[in-house]
Amino acid sequence: MRTESSAGQNEEEVVCEERLVERLRAGEERAFEELVRNYGPAMQGVISRFLRGEQDRQEVLQEAFLSAFRALSKFQGESRLGTWLHRIAVNAALMRLRSRKARPECLIEDLLPRFLRDGHRADVRGAWKITVDTAVQDAETREVVRSCIDRLPEAYRAVLVLRDLEERSTEETAELLELSLVNVKTRLHRARQALRELLDQHFGAAAS
Repeated sequence: MRTESSAGQNEEEVVCEERLVERLRAGEERAFEELVRNYGPAMQGVISRFLRGEQDRQEVLQEAFLSAFRALSKFQGESRLGTWLHRIAVNAALMRLRSRKARPECLIEDLLPRFLRDGHRADVRGAWKITVDTAVQDAETREVVRSCIDRLPEAYRAVLVLRDLEERSTEETAELLELSLVNVKTRLHRARQALRELLDQHFGAAAS
């Protein structure tokens, strides 16, 4: 439930965003600097979920800002400015990934768990010594999870990021990645399996 102060703060933020958009459309140089300063870190954060290389991230961030500047006339304020820029950043990152379709990458099969003929796991590790709370709070744990996500092949990492981190629907993910619903579901299932296996190698080994 919103308090009166929080509601007033949100209204003030909306007014500030509207003024910023007006200044941007007027070509005010300081307005562009303010946009980059205020929204750049969040945009770079979402781009880094999709791309590994720092050079790629910086280039895509610049491309996202250029796309935003060119589309300012289409921004009608139906969503918050940050939300609008977030979508542009996601689309810019996905465009970079699509441009790499022909590039060789590691196989998802190499990251999936191994099973014996009797159906049991080939590698049995100890139970994790972390809980949901410690996983969220511990910076080192978050970095391990992030590095494991980065190890997934790009085609699978993109699906995982959109569905589990960005919380997009299967339909929206399929549309953004230009895939069928079946492909999205299959890639998500395998990406989750691979991520669990990678995390198991780290936390399970540590526990044992």
